[in-house]
Order: sequence, then structure tokens, then C-alpha cells
Amino acid sequence: MTDQPTNPETQEVPVAGEKLQKVLARMGLGSRREIEGWIGAGRVTVNGEAAQLGCRVDSLDQIMVDGRPLKRDLNTEVVRRVLIYNKPEGEVCTRDDPEGRPTVFEQLPRLKQGRWVNVGRLDINTSGLLLFTTDGELANRLMHPSWQMDREYAVRVMGEVDENMIERLKTGVMLDDGPARFTDVVSSGGEGINRWYHVCLMEGRNREVRRLWESQGVRVNRLKRVRFGPVFLGAEVPVGRWRDMNQKELDILSEEVGLTPIRLPEVTVAQKEKQKRQARKPSMHQARVVRQNKFKGSDRTRK
Repeated sequence: MTDQPTNPETQEVPVAGEKLQKVLARMGLGSRREIEGWIGAGRVTVNGEAAQLGCRVDSLDQIMVDGRPLKRDLNTEVVRRVLIYNKPEGEVCTRDDPEGRPTVFEQLPRLKQGRWVNVGRLDINTSGLLLFTTDGELANRLMHPSWQMDREYAVRVMGEVDENMIERLKTGVMLDDGPARFTDVVSSGGEGINRWYHVCLMEGRNREVRRLWESQGVRVNRLKRVRFGPVFLGAEVPVGRWRDMNQKELDILSEEVGLTPIRLPEVTVAQKEKQKRQARKPSMHQARVVRQNKFKGSDRTRK
């Protein structure tokens, strides 16, 4: 069989460079979705011109975010670090809160380069597992529906719950923003009208767990996320504290979303001790609560 001649006009020309939002995400500046918002808002320029969604860059292009040039070599791989954080109620999942409420970022260790990217969110009244990473591409894949990362919650509901209601929640109900359902609902005890359940769902829409239960006429009065994909919240992470994923955990999580594992850098004994001290430090929210309780106690004593 002879080779067929190729028509140069029909041959696909390889596209040079890499998508801008993917490059910035890999550098740990944010998730791809977040960076796409920056580009749309005109906060990113390439070679002095406003960047467009989908534009490609290479190591020779000059990129600026909010007027500040990126100092990092685009060809340098970021350190893929992941934190497991046990969020208390009362903290918000934002970097700066206009109302002055404590945020989940206040307790995290500082980075010399890049920044922590939040994998998903929990509302102010929800506690439990949050993941933070320095790799925006990892964050993007963990949050993207195509990778099917299920979330598991422990939830206490107030009201009568029967088998028909549970079946409706698993089959699907219509919410304001479209149909939603739990992939699993398992009873886990309780007394009277307050009952505990473990529920799983495949997406992370705003207040979705609460809204699903409320659609059935019952109210959620406690909610805690206990698992995100292959990551479980263990007893070794107290409320308001964090810990670093080890190499084995990080490799499993990376492979789960089709990323090549990256070896963690060597950490000195002094660095390990510093990280332990940082992880044990109470959050600013917890410190405020302690101060408030002390003040109330002293006020009662004076009375």
C-alpha cells in the first residue's frame, strides 16, 4: 500500500503556546474559572494589550495582572501543595469580607510565591472539610463536573422524614436553579424530631444540601462536610486547624483527576516544626470567641 499524498491546505497546524488561563492556574494564581473572570474584567494583559479568553502564551510573552508583571518563569512547575482544613462555623470562604467577618484564609500559612486556591466553598453556617492548593489546575479539575468528585456531608435535620421523602431526594427534585438530587442518603441516628443523615451529591451549588432538604419541608440545623472525592476529614485535624497532605495522599488525589504526580520538595526539620506550630495556632475566629467568652465571664463576675 502506497502512502497517500497529503494536502498542505488541509493539514492541521499545531497551535503554539498554551492557554493563558491554564498557565496562570498552574502557577497557583487562582483556579481557571477565577482567572477567566479576571481576563473578562480586563485585569490581565499580554505584551501590553488586554488579554482575551482563549489566547495562548509562551515563555517569551510578558504577562501582567492588575498592572503587576509576573516574576515567575512560565516553564517552571509550581509546587503542588494541598492543605486539609477543618472549617468552623462562622468563617466565610472569601479573601476579604466587606462585613469584617473572619475568613478561612486568615488561618492558612503564608506562601513565598503563588497563593492558596480554595477548592469549592462552604457557607458561613456549614463546617467541615475544605481543601486548599497552590496548583490552580488541580483545583479546577477537582471542581469541574466532568471529574465526578462527590461530596459527602453529615447533616442533622429537624422534622418528619420518611422513606418516600428519601426516595424523592435520591430521584431528584426541582430547585430554583434546576434539578438536583442526592446520590445517596443514609440514616445515622438521632432522637425525636432531630435526625442525623449522611448524604452525597456530585456538585457544589450554593446551599444545595440545605435547599434539597428544605424542598421537603424539613429544616437543616447542623451541616458538616466530611469527604471530598477520595479525601476524608479525619479526627487528626481539629476544628479551625489544618494539615498538609503527605506525598501518598497527594499522588492519589492527582491521579484521580488525571494529573501527573509531582514530588513534594524536601522539608527541613526546622520547617517541619514551624509548620506544626502554625497548624496548632488557633484561628482568629476562635481567638475572638475566647476573648468574648472571657469578657462575658468577667462582666458576670462584676455584676
